[in-house]
Amino acid sequence: MARFGRWYGSGPLHLLALICSFVLTGYALVRLFAVRPLDVAVWFVGAAILHDLILLPLYSLADLSAQSVLRHRTGRVPEVPWINYLRVPTFLSGVLLLVWFPLILDLAVPYEGATRLTENVYLGRWLAITAVLFGASAVAFALTLRRLRRAAHAGDGERPASGDDATR
Repeated sequence: MARFGRWYGSGPLHLLALICSFVLTGYALVRLFAVRPLDVAVWFVGAAILHDLILLPLYSLADLSAQSVLRHRTGRVPEVPWINYLRVPTFLSGVLLLVWFPLILDLAVPYEGATRLTENVYLGRWLAITAVLFGASAVAFALTLRRLRRAAHAGDGERPASGDDATR
């Protein structure tokens, strides 16, 4: 088992999940490509262009900006990988915006008869979901910091005090 882990880099369950996801993706691709091959090809090329030329530079710049803002505050930067607590809600909110932008930005043809909702509710709901995502991420980050501080205080009582430890 350890040899497999060194060779593959993760456990066999990870490999099984990866194989299953590739099989499912391949099945979906074959089914879609059989029905509308040109539309699928255009969608893949458009998605690659949109992601690689527009979205990747934008979210890379946003990520570097967030890291550089807090990099200059050396005394206040936590020892936790805080950037992921910012990346996850941003990613989820961005995916929701990408999928539902015609309704959020009120660009869709009205279909109130099918949903019983007007188009003006989607922006507020997307903003509320985004706020909940960032709030949950902030709570998770605060709980992680609290747990690490408690562990550090518990560890301080067990270590002998020396000149090097006092500066930390």
